[in-house]
Amino acid sequence: MKWFKTFFSLLLISITGAVCGQGIVSYDVLIMGGGASGVSAALQAARLGSKVLVVEETDWLGGMLTSAGVSAIDGNHKLPSGIWGEFRQELYNYYGGAKAVETGWVSNTLFEPSVGNRLLKKMVASEKNITVWYKSSLIDLKKLPRGWTVTIGQAGKKRTVGADMLIDATELGDLLPLAGVAYRIGMDSRYDTKEAYAPETANSIIQDLTYVAILKDYGPHANVILKKPKGYNPKEFEHACDVADPASHNNTPIIDCGQMITYGKLPNQKYMINWPKDGNDIYLNIIEKSSKERAIELQKAKDHTLRFIYHLQTKLGFSHLGLADDEFNTADKLPYIPYHRESRRAKGLVQLTLPYVQAPYEQDLPLYRTGGIVGDYTIDHHHLKNPDAPKIDFVKIRVPSYNVPLGSLIPDTVDDFIVAEKSISVSNIVAGATRLQPVVLGVGQAAGALAALAVKEGCSPRNLSVRQIQQVLLDNGAYLMPFIDVEVRDKRFQAIQRIGATGILKGRGVPYKWANQTWFYPEHRISEVDLINGMSSYYPVVSKIAGSGADVTARFFADLLLSVDPTLNKETLWQTITKQDSELLTRAEIAVLLDHILKPFSREVDYSGRLIDQRN
Repeated sequence: MKWFKTFFSLLLISITGAVCGQGIVSYDVLIMGGGASGVSAALQAARLGSKVLVVEETDWLGGMLTSAGVSAIDGNHKLPSGIWGEFRQELYNYYGGAKAVETGWVSNTLFEPSVGNRLLKKMVASEKNITVWYKSSLIDLKKLPRGWTVTIGQAGKKRTVGADMLIDATELGDLLPLAGVAYRIGMDSRYDTKEAYAPETANSIIQDLTYVAILKDYGPHANVILKKPKGYNPKEFEHACDVADPASHNNTPIIDCGQMITYGKLPNQKYMINWPKDGNDIYLNIIEKSSKERAIELQKAKDHTLRFIYHLQTKLGFSHLGLADDEFNTADKLPYIPYHRESRRAKGLVQLTLPYVQAPYEQDLPLYRTGGIVGDYTIDHHHLKNPDAPKIDFVKIRVPSYNVPLGSLIPDTVDDFIVAEKSISVSNIVAGATRLQPVVLGVGQAAGALAALAVKEGCSPRNLSVRQIQQVLLDNGAYLMPFIDVEVRDKRFQAIQRIGATGILKGRGVPYKWANQTWFYPEHRISEVDLINGMSSYYPVVSKIAGSGADVTARFFADLLLSVDPTLNKETLWQTITKQDSELLTRAEIAVLLDHILKPFSREVDYSGRLIDQRN
């Protein structure tokens, strides 16, 4: 047999060499799209040892964060999970701290797109396992028994890449139809998603898109007013200065042009123009169109934005503001890509719908147990420019902060493929929250972890250990649960996150303005009966114990642990708890002790959140 193994090894080397000689290069992970999720996926996969290739159509990194000019972060200010927190710290370091980027009232973190691009490139360059091909695009892909071959167009030439794992991080989910992944576009039927706010009948209507503009203050004497754009009609923008917050449900207009323009004020006297009310939103559904058809349609979006800028300059008194000449190297000074609020949405192992966001602990499936991405922004849909869109008051859809299940990144039928960016398996309504920048960065980080671990284990992502992926994410500073009151730097963070992901100790969700919350209350007490109820799904034996409404003492907790595992040494257990009989335990103390002694997080769950050892 030894001679056969040697012969086979030489044959394999010969075949591999022949393939490489034909111009095929191989990577562990191929990421199509260098946007927000593509960059974070690359960083995470590379840090886990994977050899990564990112293919990007522009010569920038960051997608909607930078190339689309949406450089005012929506949400997750108090949930700086993983790579989102790293990127924000890079911004703080560059500009001089948190206050230096709190320049516009729409966000706590605003920055110049070109700066964001440079910082993301710096982060990517620090990882030796990442290669980026700029100005490159997908031509074709083919599924192999294990992995993929992908044909890339670069500088007029075709290059073929082999990859064990493929991540779709494109802006519109363009790999899904080519890879055979089932997907949805537009609004779901309420009967399919059990969402009362959804229309009765599904439709193909998506959110308005925006061609953002970055303006710069050139001073009062500068001549920066655009030539009057073709088709300009001031009537189209007559309500642009209405800054009334729709969340207030007050129909009275609040007219303040100064507040409108400072909505997205950036550092260094620049302004992000991304305004929905009679502004530069436009309705275009280009998802299923060809590249040439998309270009024609997107010119309409550009023209619309230029008309709005002209209106700002000539009718609203901002003649000193002109298109920034030091942001985008484009002929029209507009961003490289538009801001797409929607894309194809893959059919995944699980689907995150509104009930799971609003009341995660009350659903049939405990999807919250499988989270790896967190978000706190409200359900935010833009439909003002489409008169055919159903009249849904999305502001009334109140939600707490939430987590996204890892199974929503994995297609239900296609192996060796992971979905990122805005194409994950969520309902149309929930996509109004998961589309926002910090969540998409988190999606990318989770996608990178899934890909790298699948390569390492030599299996499909669907066969990975959910708890293993989650632990890797925790070790890389990511949140599993959106607990606002236990920060990453807290030494109890991981234990509380793990116990939170079991559901033994639950958080309290609070819909709150534009920054929703979930509280763990680490210093609060818990009653005996509530702790018993929380533990019973993992340890049915405790349901036989009578619990009162009294707060849990150290003695009661020790007895509870012994009922679960009678082999525990009583003396050692008591020393570990290090409390007197009359002293009460906090929720954080209980979480840390449960995590250390019983280790419930080590019990594996499937992608639906069910305990594998309890399934029929």
